[in-house]
Amino acid sequence: MKKIKAAFIKTFKQPRKKGKMVESKKTQLEVGGKIVEVETGKYANSATSSVTIKCGDTMLFVHCCVSKEPRVGIDFFPLLIDYEERMSAIGRIPGGYNRSEGKASDKAILVSRLIDRPIRPLFPKGYRNDIQIVAQLFSYDQENQPDTLAMLGASYALMLSGAPFEGPIGAVRVGRDENGNMIANPTHQQADKSDLDIVVAGTHDSVIMVEAGCKFVTEDDIMNAVEFAQVEIRKQCEAQSAFAQECGITREDFVNPYDTTEIKNIIDEVAGGMIYDAYHNFDREYRQNKLEEAKKLVKERIESLEENHPIHVMIEETGIDFVAEEFKAAEKKVMRAMIVNEGVRADGRKPTDVRPIWCEVGVIPRAHGSAVFTRGQTQVLSVATLAGPGMKQEIDGVDPQTEKTYMHKYIFPGFSVGEVKALRGPGRREVGHGNLAERANVPALPSQEEFGYTIRVTSDVLESNGSTSMASTCGSSMALMNAGVPVKCMIGGVAMGMITEPDHEPVVLTDIQGIEDFLGDMDFKVTGNDEAITALQMDMKAKGISNDTLRRALQQAKEGRLHILSKMREAITEPAKELSPYAPSITTMTIPQADIGTVIGPGGKQIRAIIDASGAEIDIQDSGVVTITSNDQEGAKIAMKMIRDLTFKPEEGMILKGKVVRIIPIGAFVELGGGKDGMVHISQICKERIETIEPHVNIGDEVIVKIIKIDDRGRVNLTIKGVTEEEKAKFEAEN
Repeated sequence: MKKIKAAFIKTFKQPRKKGKMVESKKTQLEVGGKIVEVETGKYANSATSSVTIKCGDTMLFVHCCVSKEPRVGIDFFPLLIDYEERMSAIGRIPGGYNRSEGKASDKAILVSRLIDRPIRPLFPKGYRNDIQIVAQLFSYDQENQPDTLAMLGASYALMLSGAPFEGPIGAVRVGRDENGNMIANPTHQQADKSDLDIVVAGTHDSVIMVEAGCKFVTEDDIMNAVEFAQVEIRKQCEAQSAFAQECGITREDFVNPYDTTEIKNIIDEVAGGMIYDAYHNFDREYRQNKLEEAKKLVKERIESLEENHPIHVMIEETGIDFVAEEFKAAEKKVMRAMIVNEGVRADGRKPTDVRPIWCEVGVIPRAHGSAVFTRGQTQVLSVATLAGPGMKQEIDGVDPQTEKTYMHKYIFPGFSVGEVKALRGPGRREVGHGNLAERANVPALPSQEEFGYTIRVTSDVLESNGSTSMASTCGSSMALMNAGVPVKCMIGGVAMGMITEPDHEPVVLTDIQGIEDFLGDMDFKVTGNDEAITALQMDMKAKGISNDTLRRALQQAKEGRLHILSKMREAITEPAKELSPYAPSITTMTIPQADIGTVIGPGGKQIRAIIDASGAEIDIQDSGVVTITSNDQEGAKIAMKMIRDLTFKPEEGMILKGKVVRIIPIGAFVELGGGKDGMVHISQICKERIETIEPHVNIGDEVIVKIIKIDDRGRVNLTIKGVTEEEKAKFEAEN
């Protein structure tokens, strides 16, 4: 497609508050051969900035509001991202009693996180003005995926807001076609066929965020996709900068108004040596106690200052605990210097070392499968539960996917970090971690044709000090194997970190613990088997990562993953040969599509009768495949017999077992099922000639018969003597 330059079109002027005029402006850019249209100034002009972004018939409104004053009493940047899907976007009314969208779906939460993660690092330290970005999906063609459009729209809106955003960012999804060619922003249909689904976000010259689900791809494949994405990202960044300039936007220059130099000097004087000592003793409890002691001394020194001292005035006016901020900065300086200059981490490990690991499986007696994965002070219990296809998750959303047969739930209670915390539903972090562990294991699962169960895994975090999502990935894989799920391979995962200091080569850390995540520059999680990657997620606290460092991190992650997999194999090496006795059994059979209505019955009456009689769960697909899920074999047999009776149609050559229900002088009537019977003529009972039916055949006897003829009136003629010994043996084996 011919490259389209950014175009700016003034369309109209409309009045705004205080007599200001708003000019509507449009621009176009090309992403992956598709035209993306962006417009501002036409809608939602009371917001600080607002854009409409469209590709094909997928259209979003993205709004940005920036508060004029910083929020008082907080020690973080208050960025709020909300992504909303309207079911009207695909011409549907929401399901549920209220016919309302209700709370945000997991998909909406995940997209909100996608928008947040590359934007948050690009605001200056000390900036505390509230910023909210709302991305609303109002039209969806179910081809052009909206998440990367929402990310791009959010960056456009921030660039037009004038906030001190050190962007812009670009965002692109990358897939591959069957020939291995990269595709930028593939459609849903293209993405489904691709072995690679990776979202890359970054600035003009560096990568800030990566999110991927893969079907066993190599590290080189990932790097090729990232480098391909960067070409598109640069085009997006250039287009945004040009559009902001055309719109006359001046970015705010932010200078932190609060000078904390004196607080920093007091901490260095009072606690510098104690902080150094705390981090050079590799016992976590000792470090925590020593740091608490140091904080107490610093607090006493600050409190001893005169009441109207500038430090007290600054803290009282803002409500911000600058002392805690600077103390954490002092910790950060010591920890990072240890790693960069001494090659030693806070727990004594070298940069490439993995903490001690132990695992066990089958720890929950009645669970279908269970495993515990422990790495250092991180411990996760994963439990697998098997159910029939009727328990699959129905998804009421705008995406083409409408159901899931594998689900993973991640649970992070307060006690895992020694805190008192109410147990409530999952937050955005929990949804994101659970989704990552789910995506990691999906490529290893058998198909529904191979293993017809619906599977749910719960991962309860029992203790947390670094990368519980990777522990959940490992625990889930082992729990699935313990449950007897015929997975293709074992999946492991590792979290990587990075420390960057001026004039030093970045140091990549394997298996980061909590403090290295909190005080480091990167959280990079990679999952896969021995040879290839199934999922990854990278977030930066720094303003990006070079491709060379990213390539090194991927290779180091592979080495760590191989070590972790070897430890997991000490607990389990292959899927269990048999399912748990407490797991339901699944039996499948196929009926003619024309008989589906017969089995269901008017208003579902017939299917309910089968379920009541057998106690089994029954799922009938449009193709005629019937899945019977039962906790006992007897119930499954009852259900199968009832379905066979309802759908039975006699055919010549068919071999059946039936009960003799009536005898007349010339033959015996045999019940075949489904209210149908046939007659065995006296000449077809024995190979030799007989004068009477009895005693050769009696009422109530079960006999194996073959249908030899069906006459014009539908009468079925049977034979007993015509069934060979080989046919009998085969029938008995199959039934």
